[in-house]
Amino acid sequence: MDRFADRRFGEFDAEPVHDRLDWDIFHYRNELLFSPLFHAVSPPLIRWIADDRGRVLSREICSDLFARHFSADMMGHGWRALLEPPDWRALADAARGSERPHPVQVRMRCPSGEGRWGIVRMALVTEPGEAPLWYGTIEDIDDRHDHDRRALADALAESRQHYRWSVQLSPQVPWTAAPDGAIEEVGPRWRDLTGSSPGSARGTGWIASLHPEDAGRTLDLWAERLRTGDPIDVDYRLRLSDGSYRWMRARASARRDEEGRIVRWYGTLEDVHAQKLVQRELAESEERFRLAIQSARLGIWDFDGVAGTRTWSREFRAMLGLSDTEPATSELALRLVHPEDRHQLAQMLEAVAADQLPPHFEATLRVYRADTGALRWIKSIGWSSFSESGRPLRVIVTFQDVTEERNSEERIRWAATHDPMTSMPNRALWQATLEEMTEHARQSGERFGLLLVDIDDLKRTNDMLGHDAGDALLCGFARRFAACAPADATVGRLGGDEFGMIAPSLADSDALAAWSAELLGGVRGPYVHNGRSLDCSISIGGAVFGEHGDQATELLKAADLALYASKAAGRGRLTLFHSQLRADAQQRSSMINMARQAIADDLVVPYYQPKVDLRTGRILGYEALLRWEHPRTGVHAPDSIAAAFDNADIAVQLTEKMMAAVVRDVRRWLRAGHDPGRVAINASAADFMQHDFAGYVLAHLARCGIPPRHFEVEVTETVFLGRGTDQVEQALHRLSAAGVRIALDDFGTGYASLSHLKQYPVDVLKIDKSFISNIEQDAGDAVIVDAIGKLGGSLGMEVVAEGVEQLGQIDMLLARGCLVGQGYLFGRPQAWATICSQAA
Repeated sequence: MDRFADRRFGEFDAEPVHDRLDWDIFHYRNELLFSPLFHAVSPPLIRWIADDRGRVLSREICSDLFARHFSADMMGHGWRALLEPPDWRALADAARGSERPHPVQVRMRCPSGEGRWGIVRMALVTEPGEAPLWYGTIEDIDDRHDHDRRALADALAESRQHYRWSVQLSPQVPWTAAPDGAIEEVGPRWRDLTGSSPGSARGTGWIASLHPEDAGRTLDLWAERLRTGDPIDVDYRLRLSDGSYRWMRARASARRDEEGRIVRWYGTLEDVHAQKLVQRELAESEERFRLAIQSARLGIWDFDGVAGTRTWSREFRAMLGLSDTEPATSELALRLVHPEDRHQLAQMLEAVAADQLPPHFEATLRVYRADTGALRWIKSIGWSSFSESGRPLRVIVTFQDVTEERNSEERIRWAATHDPMTSMPNRALWQATLEEMTEHARQSGERFGLLLVDIDDLKRTNDMLGHDAGDALLCGFARRFAACAPADATVGRLGGDEFGMIAPSLADSDALAAWSAELLGGVRGPYVHNGRSLDCSISIGGAVFGEHGDQATELLKAADLALYASKAAGRGRLTLFHSQLRADAQQRSSMINMARQAIADDLVVPYYQPKVDLRTGRILGYEALLRWEHPRTGVHAPDSIAAAFDNADIAVQLTEKMMAAVVRDVRRWLRAGHDPGRVAINASAADFMQHDFAGYVLAHLARCGIPPRHFEVEVTETVFLGRGTDQVEQALHRLSAAGVRIALDDFGTGYASLSHLKQYPVDVLKIDKSFISNIEQDAGDAVIVDAIGKLGGSLGMEVVAEGVEQLGQIDMLLARGCLVGQGYLFGRPQAWATICSQAA
């Protein structure tokens, strides 16, 4: 502030001017006390008085600006709402430390949620006979504080951004080193290159990333430059994060002080891998070209445009079957070329004669060898060099016999569109043909028939007799299928045991049915492989273009649904598409979606049906039966999601949900002091194929502290007959050895033989309820039950009768050696909580 300003403002403290009127003096003194204009020029301020407990007794807002920013009531302890908690603790510490503490900088809250900086000044005043009081002010300094802070922050941010963009966007890696060569800093791209942190390169850590063959040379040169202080420029290979190596160029220069001593080394690491490869390629190109000519047996045709001479290399003459003495003439070349390709060679020769040959050209011609007459495919590639006037100076043409390559391409094209086993068109070619026929039929209004054929039980043939037998059956059927097909039909193997046929002559349902009947009869004859007769039956699904769809995908889907219906209805038959099949497919899809939802939302719950001692009525254990509980529609039986059990992945997930719930319930039973006996859970073939089922079960029991003697695994006979029987056998033996009992469910209804009872560790035979329901009326059922009971007793197995619903059945079962029963007579499946409440 200048001296004039000092004098001007200093007049406020001077004595009143005697030559002024008294009313002026009083007027301006009042302006000093009450004029609102001072609020616009004074800093925002609050004056306050507080007691020694920190309660504000009085406050005055001395600035409109302060009132505009802060509306909180400071009275009492309300001032705390104005400040951040660390700041009121700082004020308390200041007050405890001094009666006139230094000003405290605080952060004040605005009603908008923003903060503003302020300074609190205060002093403790003690009057005789009066309680001590704190007098203080809060001054808003945000504008001044933020201006300085923002200016500094902006400068710092700009500096950081400048450095970051300069370093991170640079393709080079900057680095610095101490005078002794120890690396001090490395740019962030070191991590991108090597996968290790820049800190790992400090000191001598960077040496570990060098290629072993380059390390010695690099370190020797670096040591020599450290001694002399001269700049260094060296190439070496650096190990990348994936373990590969890449050529890098390291350059550095030393910065010296005023006395010439090295202060620090500054360097960069640059990726020069591409340049290295180019240099290597250039160095090796001539050698490669020379070796390529020799090893590839290329023929050379050399035309000297200046001298007008033609030269044929020895390899080219041998390729054409010519002797070394045969003159190299255009007439001879034209005579050897296939008539359909001569025009191409004639055009090339004319272009040479007219000086109009392009710089580079290629052609593939068919040539008859002069000595044997054999037809060969010859590929020619030519290069031309020209004078400044555009006249050809030299033409070099290489020739290569590509006959075998062409034949291989033909074989590859054929293999890409045909099934190698049956030589039939594969799915790609067959479906492309279907799309072409569909487009043609839409334009012409014609119709055609489509059939999908599936060989029944091919998997069983593979499993029982081996894949050689299965392949023989496939090939035999393919031959009969193709022989039976109409002359205008396109047949193909679509994959696995599925075949397809498209035939314009089968343009309606009657024609499809008649031809299918002929095919069904034609394939029933036996197929002989290694002296063994193989049976073959097929299922067929059919659809007609225009009647069941007018798009290739729609028609194929219709035939696929019909084929699925044939297989589900008992196989060995034809099913033509009808609308109900689509509805059935939608129902199956809905079942699968419901099953997925039940798994995702954890809606699967086990219901338990008791197994009872028929002599005493005592409950020996339970079978856990799958149910799922919809939050709105209640509990559903498994048949509501039956289609999901055909999906191996979903079936395994359902078993896992059941396993978790059953183990949880058994643990709750045991903790409550109740012995549930043995609780059985059903396992499918998919459970044994998807993972280590035995390990999964035993680990689950161990994790929950359940003795294996309380657990039982039920399997059906189909588990013994599918693929992976060795895996099933190992899993069952492992479970049995651990104390888990194995039950064979639905015994007597499947294909299992007595040898399976010897091969697998079966502890329980469960008689299917179809034999129990009519045991009192059907003597045949009684005989079967009697036989199973005696068989189980002879083998030391427990025999359980399923589906017991009548009291009279109990006596008949006991008389036939069946001591355990399960069925509605003893109780329907119920939830765990219901069983517990009944027991209580």
